[in-house]
Amino acid sequence: MIKTRYIFILLCTLGCLLGVAQNSNQSWKAGSFKIVEGNYETFKTTQYAHVFKGSKHNIVRLAPELEGLTGIKFPLENTESLKLKFKESVKILIGVFKEQDSNIKDLINAKLVLENGLTITGLSPVNVYAIPYSRGTHSINISGLFTILGVVKGNETLNFRNAEFPDGNLWNPTFIVEGFSDEKPLFDIIGGQNTPVVDEGMPGTEGIQGGFEGGRCVKVGDTYHMFPTERAGEVGVEAYYDRVKTRIGHWTSKDAIHWKRESTIYQASGTYAVTEDDNPMNDRRAAIWSYMPVFNKKANKWYGYYLAYTVSKTIDPNHSFGRIWRCESVVDGIEGIGGPYKDVGIIIEPGLNSEPWEGRQGVASFFPYNVGEDKWLGFYSGAYPFKTWDDYPKKTGKGWFVALAESNSLEGPWKRLDASINPIKSMHPFFVENPIVSQLPDGTYIAIFDGGPDGWGHHLPNMMAYSLSKDGLNWSEARYWPIETKVDKWWDIMRTPLCLIPEGNDVYTIVYAAIDLEKRFHPMGIVKVKLNRDVLAECVQKL
Repeated sequence: MIKTRYIFILLCTLGCLLGVAQNSNQSWKAGSFKIVEGNYETFKTTQYAHVFKGSKHNIVRLAPELEGLTGIKFPLENTESLKLKFKESVKILIGVFKEQDSNIKDLINAKLVLENGLTITGLSPVNVYAIPYSRGTHSINISGLFTILGVVKGNETLNFRNAEFPDGNLWNPTFIVEGFSDEKPLFDIIGGQNTPVVDEGMPGTEGIQGGFEGGRCVKVGDTYHMFPTERAGEVGVEAYYDRVKTRIGHWTSKDAIHWKRESTIYQASGTYAVTEDDNPMNDRRAAIWSYMPVFNKKANKWYGYYLAYTVSKTIDPNHSFGRIWRCESVVDGIEGIGGPYKDVGIIIEPGLNSEPWEGRQGVASFFPYNVGEDKWLGFYSGAYPFKTWDDYPKKTGKGWFVALAESNSLEGPWKRLDASINPIKSMHPFFVENPIVSQLPDGTYIAIFDGGPDGWGHHLPNMMAYSLSKDGLNWSEARYWPIETKVDKWWDIMRTPLCLIPEGNDVYTIVYAAIDLEKRFHPMGIVKVKLNRDVLAECVQKL
């Protein structure tokens, strides 16, 4: 009986301790304040919050204790005075960059409450200090680079802990998050599905072990046609093979939410290479990806552009020496979109005109778009670059680059533009993947693409992105869509958008592929965005 009582007391004590630990990680209660001197704006302290006026620095990691507080936005080099008025006793939470720690440690009553409490892109680790202030008006005098993350009630218990968030300098360069910068958002995220629209176990997913990746979705009449890369793999074979044994599927929907699988457009062999170089002994169609259907009005038929890889079993990355194939629909007219398709030939591939930045993956995607009468440009890409050709075929670096080719017709021949243009680094200096181009109502070109993962050892935005161009040749710096602010985040790693389909009233549909790390199967999602034409006019003036 006594033993049972001791166990009961121990469990209660443990439960109380766990409760304290859990409560310590909950949001601290905000205190009220008023800015009475200084031309400052406020921000909500949350992920992606833009903390410095005139900069691109954003919060990408944040302790839950700080979530939802109201911060004060300073210029990076702040010279203005700041006076705050409090109706009650409070504690101001100051985010101090580690090399500036000595400035705040000298202040009386400054208490460290969160070590490595948040991560801000492009800046050093941030420690959070609490400084008490009594009721009334106070001048806030702190030297050096810092940020005010919020004000909490004076009686709030602030338990110290090390949140262990990483150095913001790992996110280099900084990036612009739509709706979280000094610039007005071009698109408002207006909603979407809070769960995947095509997921494991749904009709049509039989035989697909690893889910989906990029491709294109188009709307013909009232029907959506989606051509994703199906990471088919094989039953009983490890997940890595899902990206080798691939196929291109054709799916249709009336609402972009409920999908029906119609057919297989192409099936890859899944055969591994026998040599490490780009050798015709290898199966150069071992993996097939990124099918892009484009309607050719002159030929009155659909053209398909897709990527075929050689696949290595021993070299990372396993996708090597990409080639872009063109095919044509057998059935004429817009209704021929579902195929069947016949191959015409390779339009661009590794060769004497390749540049070292194209790397081991070779030509890793392709998308053509019209820029005038009988004038076409096409985005093509490369990845895992060689520093020089002496590094071929094994010694690669990191980078996912895009460039432009040109042609007088969709049939080709396609010619790479020269090194004065390629690769295009104005969008992002080292990561743009699978761009798809369309035009906005005023004729401005827009490219949407995968902005890169915050995972697998990378520190990239982990969001879909867009870039604008007046002429299709010169492209603006990328803006990234934080769609999880309006849609429940069911993914860990965001991947590739398949479309930006106009639905009327300036609303657009985006179908996208993403990854839930707890699942082998990579699902598809959908989100809706709305274009702001006034902001578009302002953006175009700056291009």
